Amino acid sequence: MAEAKTAIANKPAWVDLSSSDPAGSREFYSKLFGWKVEVNPDPQYGGYALAKLNGKDVAGIGPKQSPEGPSAWAVYIGTPDAEELGKKVQAAGGKVIAPAFDIGPQGRMAVFQDPSGAFISGWQPAQMGGFQIGGANTYGWAELNAREVDKALPFYKKVFGWTVKTSPMGENGPPYNEFQIGGESIAGAMEMNPMVPAEMPSYWMVYFSVPDVDKAFKKATDAGATEMMAPQDFSGGRFAILGDPQGAAFGLLSMGER
Repeated sequence: MAEAKTAIANKPAWVDLSSSDPAGSREFYSKLFGWKVEVNPDPQYGGYALAKLNGKDVAGIGPKQSPEGPSAWAVYIGTPDAEELGKKVQAAGGKVIAPAFDIGPQGRMAVFQDPSGAFISGWQPAQMGGFQIGGANTYGWAELNAREVDKALPFYKKVFGWTVKTSPMGENGPPYNEFQIGGESIAGAMEMNPMVPAEMPSYWMVYFSVPDVDKAFKKATDAGATEMMAPQDFSGGRFAILGDPQGAAFGLLSMGER
């Protein structure tokens, strides 16, 4: 798997949903994106399901690991060594929430918390490399929404070697930060809107690419999702943000022609 490790190192490699109602989540996302979601029958995976599109792995859906935790999407960054990544996280001012552990023969994962309080995971591939396909109805973008985002930016530079490209977002909006590797934008980061309730911690938002944001938005709300941000244009295309029926936030994204 040396090639896979190199290909995904320091880039978003996987996303999965921890849900209070995994069966309901599987049904919702299957309808919305056309995924075929199959629960792994092996008890060691605890009811974890792989979502596939055209037979290719695109995301995971499983039960929450702690009853008090929210239903939420998680972002995994690829790494050749999850233990070493944990050391880097601590050295950069982050916390190791779950030290590296095996997921059967699939790979190793670890869970961290950045200095702004947002959770981010690491994935060291073995049998499972990560995303197998991109494009419509698959992962499109990851974005850090952080309180005091300036605390988080140096952390990601130190841990993953990301550089930051900052762009103004108009008079009323905070600047937008793009994390880059070798000039390629791989994720975003911005200051959390001050209108967000104080109890909401910093978090990573997962966006899925769709051909038509407005159509997908209507389809999602018709299937029980709640509007968090109605479809709107931005400099690179169009997006919307919703809460799924179990309460997990996710985004829809359509990039304009470049």
